[in-house]
Amino acid sequence: MSNPLIVQLDMAEFCEATDLSDVYVIEIVEHGILEPQGKQPKDWRFTDYELALAKRAAKLRHDLELEWEGVALALDLLEEVQQLRAENRMLKQRLARLVVE
Repeated sequence: MSNPLIVQLDMAEFCEATDLSDVYVIEIVEHGILEPQGKQPKDWRFTDYELALAKRAAKLRHDLELEWEGVALALDLLEEVQQLRAENRMLKQRLARLVVE
């Protein structure tokens, strides 16, 4: 059985891939939006999930002109909506099996 490939980027690679400055990346981490591995910025390693999340956070900040605290809240709410929609779909499927037309 093969393990899935996990992409890990260091700070320089991450900044280049997201087109964000290291100052912005540090701010995003300080606000709990990203949780890289490593204790200090020079040791941080980011996954492809965090790469997508950082891009989404930067887009929200730019498009909605939010501070990072607002971005963190918006991302939490968007994730909750996604989870609720998935749960709703599952419950509708279960209900459809029980209801006889």
